[in-house]
Amino acid sequence: MAARTAPTQRQKRLGAEVRKLRTGAGMSIEFAAGLLGVDRSKISHIESGIRHISTDRLRTLATNCECTDEEYVAALLELSALPRRNWWDEYRGRLSPGMLDIAELEWHAVRVQNMQSIHVPGLLQTEDYARSIMMAALPALSRLEVELRVAHRMERQQVLSREQPVQFVGYIHEAALRMRFGGDEVTRSQLNSLITASEKDNVTIRVVPVALGSFPGAGQSLLYAEATVPQLDTAQMDSAHGPDFLHTEPHLTKYRAHLGWMDKECLSVGASRDFIHTLVREL
Repeated sequence: MAARTAPTQRQKRLGAEVRKLRTGAGMSIEFAAGLLGVDRSKISHIESGIRHISTDRLRTLATNCECTDEEYVAALLELSALPRRNWWDEYRGRLSPGMLDIAELEWHAVRVQNMQSIHVPGLLQTEDYARSIMMAALPALSRLEVELRVAHRMERQQVLSREQPVQFVGYIHEAALRMRFGGDEVTRSQLNSLITASEKDNVTIRVVPVALGSFPGAGQSLLYAEATVPQLDTAQMDSAHGPDFLHTEPHLTKYRAHLGWMDKECLSVGASRDFIHTLVREL
């Protein structure tokens, strides 16, 4: 199989896990190459996500690295399966790779937790609300670019309503709920949409009230995607240059602690829904 010129985050993650397996077992690149019957450069390319590793070779590597965590190995084998074309591929070459990587991350997650302090989580945004955010970008986006991004954001939301929907938990700061992106009518519609979403079995919305004061991760936007095994969880952070995808154990431990704090300190589900109702009445 030819080398990739631009591996996705999912492909890079598989490569990082292959490297972790090999180095954790104290196995050299040369030994791994001989074991799998490939040249040394191919091992480096596999570990950087540039080249694919077959499920047979991955299973051989895991066995020889004495990895006994069967659930983890099974999750790696699933990760190594050749990807099928999916809806976000229609946007390839038209939107940034990072935006497509977020969609793919959400699609394969079993649960997504999102912490927002400025605006409503993307998976819960209405079309008009999302459009108002896109139109505020600097440098300004063309109308076509705005509509393309809005369409992509709306399509991301199908993970919440597909046959086996993703479980979603949104921690939304009161400040984000009071921000009037698009004006009063757009904001009112967005808040009502949140109330409706909160009544779904797979959607949980918790409000971070201003009265709490300081909180971990203030000023940051966190999307935490849980995989079938915790070792393959991913924390995604927004930055000025695009999304960052973090998956080292120290990073995952840090952001699990942030979300644990949110779960303990935020308003309950019922109180959060009542609070949003109050904001609607104030508009």
